[in-house]
Amino acid sequence: MRVYLDNGATTRTAPEVLEAMKPFFLEEYGNPSSIHTFGQVAREAVENARSVISKSINADPKEIVFTSGGTESDNIAIQGVARALPGKHIITSSIEHPAVLETCKALEHKGYKVTYLKVNRFGLMDLGELENAITKDTILVTIVFANNEIGTIQQIREIGVICHKHNVYFHTDAVQALGKVPIDVKSMNIDLLSASAHKLHGPKGVGLLYVRKEVKLEPIVYGGGHERGIRSGTINTAGIVGFARAVELSEQPNNMVKLRDKLITELIKIPETFLNGHPTQRLPNNVNVSFKHIEGEGILLHLDARGIAVSTGSACSSLTLQPSHVLLAIGLRPEDAHGSIRITLSRYTTEEEIDYFLDSIAPIVKRLREMSPFKGE
Repeated sequence: MRVYLDNGATTRTAPEVLEAMKPFFLEEYGNPSSIHTFGQVAREAVENARSVISKSINADPKEIVFTSGGTESDNIAIQGVARALPGKHIITSSIEHPAVLETCKALEHKGYKVTYLKVNRFGLMDLGELENAITKDTILVTIVFANNEIGTIQQIREIGVICHKHNVYFHTDAVQALGKVPIDVKSMNIDLLSASAHKLHGPKGVGLLYVRKEVKLEPIVYGGGHERGIRSGTINTAGIVGFARAVELSEQPNNMVKLRDKLITELIKIPETFLNGHPTQRLPNNVNVSFKHIEGEGILLHLDARGIAVSTGSACSSLTLQPSHVLLAIGLRPEDAHGSIRITLSRYTTEEEIDYFLDSIAPIVKRLREMSPFKGE
């Protein structure tokens, strides 16, 4: 049996998405920037997709800028605001995705000051600390909507209120959130939002950046002036069409919350096992647990031998041997952080698959603990 439970890294492309994309590879393959009929058919498909996606987050279609994915969107948002505004201070959190953290670090080398807000043991920021960190020089607050490792959902609406109170732009990385939790950019006071298609059964290589009309933003790549001049480059028509179809499919009912809660209930019955992240204010498809006295990599390899795919952290940093910066930020000891795995579900995950995983994990943990040199520490 093959069971894929690493949907936080990427998801399989939905058959309906692939079917929607096919014509734009084989038949309607014109460049949407061309003025002939081939190009105009492609342009119409892109604008229809823009309308579908904008509606899903209560934005205006003209506020959607298509990109190659979440990393590019984060970079355009952060660097673009930094280039457009005179201030030199940015606020973020200690549990952001590397696409945000590394961009902020790069700006620090250019003379910007970055404040990295701490989080509590559940991964939540303190709103008072956020407000106190804002200065006259602050140009941007960038806070992840829902954390990719522990699944904790931040108080986005309240963060937006604080930012607008102080006339500071608010950007959120919603790569893990889009298609899983309700997003309303207007009521949540969001100025910029990043998302990616491949986290919700869309294709890889396409994402978006929502940019509120009034936001001042400079491009970081120059070219033909595509996408309101914010993101030049030939538009990925097929990918964008697939993105929109994936967003439509995400609105259908699924059983992720039920299966997530079953996983949490059963996993924490294993001795010396605990949940990471907020117990309820979390993504519907995310479970992150730590098993004391053993290595997450060992669990992953034993599960893989049984045909089960999970991760030991975010896919973007899984090749490093360092403990997760997110788990350290919520107060875990390095040895406990190393003993964590992330299980992420999709709309296709079945109860049979969850039962197979649960039947497999307990004996694996027991066997590894019997072999562990850390046992009893």
